[in-house]
Amino acid sequence: MWFKDLIRSKRDGATLPPPQWRRFVAAVTAGELPDYQVAAFLMAIYFRGMTEEETAALTEALADSGDRLTLGAGPYVDKHSTGGVGDKVTLVAVPWAAACGARVVKLSGRGLGHTGGTIDKLAAIPDLDVSLSGERLRQLADAVGWAVGEAGALAPADKILYALRDATSTVEALPLIVASILSKKLAAGAPALVFDVKAGRGAFAGDEASARELATALVRTAHLAGRRAVAVVTAMDEPLGYAVGNALEVAEAAAALRGEGPADVLGLSRAVAAEMVILAGVVEREAAEEVLDRTFASGEAFGKLEAMARAQGAPADWLRRLPQAERREEVRAGEEGYVTAIDALAVARAANILGAGRMTKEDAVDPAAGVTLHRKTGARVEAGDVLMTLHYDDERGLEEAQAYAAAAFTLGPRPAPRPLVLDVIREDALTGPAR
Repeated sequence: MWFKDLIRSKRDGATLPPPQWRRFVAAVTAGELPDYQVAAFLMAIYFRGMTEEETAALTEALADSGDRLTLGAGPYVDKHSTGGVGDKVTLVAVPWAAACGARVVKLSGRGLGHTGGTIDKLAAIPDLDVSLSGERLRQLADAVGWAVGEAGALAPADKILYALRDATSTVEALPLIVASILSKKLAAGAPALVFDVKAGRGAFAGDEASARELATALVRTAHLAGRRAVAVVTAMDEPLGYAVGNALEVAEAAAALRGEGPADVLGLSRAVAAEMVILAGVVEREAAEEVLDRTFASGEAFGKLEAMARAQGAPADWLRRLPQAERREEVRAGEEGYVTAIDALAVARAANILGAGRMTKEDAVDPAAGVTLHRKTGARVEAGDVLMTLHYDDERGLEEAQAYAAAAFTLGPRPAPRPLVLDVIREDALTGPAR
């Protein structure tokens, strides 16, 4: 009866105190509540919303539903992306921040749907072990500067709620999104958090206004939970970089750290790494650019990527041993013009059909599959120029992937350039405008 009363209270717009949220999460974790009642409660939240204090209370309760890491002293900082196409920023920004003196224990998940997961990317590295205990990850972060592993037993109640949100079309409820993201970050133990909130066709938030709202809510709720936080709002209308697919993205991230990668990957990674080292207290804002430039030019940033891979079991020649697809197919322009848009979602679907992603948790991923872009928005093309290369081993989905790839490019008059970083939201947004 207590939960039926809780459903009624939220249905009628009441504000629930923290003990009620804790009791709710404990009952979910223990399997004491029928799915139909939890679904009704989630729908009440969808329509009635939650206060910032309620969101913080739910976030803490979800974080406490499983293991919590204790990181101890040190300039620890964590980074989270809301997901995008070709988003390999973690593999560039995190080692770069580590080279500057930050420490990062990065707990990530596998990809589902059109956005790739960091763990899937790292699984393309031969023999790299991501199934490490929290204590081992902390030890490696202290020794190397950063370590990465699967989220595992963190916030198990969130996994239960997410499955029901997905089944009941309540995924879009902003407080539930914030609690889901932030609960795992709290459980991971870092005192400082940098969020990369994507906006656009290839992102969860389809427009800038929605992305700013989510970014502000993440920063505010993190503050209420006692964490320092910054959110960088970034464009995701076209893929980030030229590579989409797990091994292809790892290779492009390594190239970026060696100064050979795409400007958009490097520029966004630099912006995220700067916020990480500043928030961790490694450097003052005025000195961040100089430290980032020095560690990049010296090769220390790339060295941290190498050091993490070796510390987690990869061989010395892991970069040369990244898997490559046996077959390739080119997609060519049918006319001349400038690239005015590249549909990130269409590119992601092409890559996933070839085997780079999964639509259900049981799907296998081909680490070598994916696509390589040869032109980005603003580039001039002639009829017959190669726009994209498809990488695949299994040709069963090739025809469908080709259709998505061909539809991804729009040609026309030369477009005006658009900034990659759309906004940066810091804690001063708590008392002033959301900027």
